[in-house]
Amino acid sequence: MNNNENLKQRLNDMQYHVTQNNGTEPPFQNEYWDKFNPGIYVDIISGKPLFSSKDKFDAGCGWPSFTKPIIESEIIEKKDTSHFMIRTEVRSKTADSHLGHVFNDGPDPAGLRYCINSAALRFIPKDKLIEEGYEELLPLFDN
Repeated sequence: MNNNENLKQRLNDMQYHVTQNNGTEPPFQNEYWDKFNPGIYVDIISGKPLFSSKDKFDAGCGWPSFTKPIIESEIIEKKDTSHFMIRTEVRSKTADSHLGHVFNDGPDPAGLRYCINSAALRFIPKDKLIEEGYEELLPLFDN
């Protein structure tokens, strides 16, 4: 079975559309846009840590929004000129999955808004970090 067929079996239709076809899920109709529980968001394909709930904020846009990634080297930014716009696409480095876009209209100090599709993410609650193998990220929640 090739990787594409494997992904089609592992992911639901929306997850596949977003991550593999540079799709976008509907705003306000996705799993994490209004969730703020403590934990981390990982790449649904590779499992690599991407974002923390500590950096999540309500941008009013209907998608999960973050001020920064957990590990900057796991994020790739690319120029996106689709849909008659110029934007910066955000992709996961390890899986080369489309995640969303980053904009310069976020809060201080960096002023960034990583607008990410829920379908590209899997949430790991803080109390499951050790069980799921992410114990090295527990210090994110020390204060």
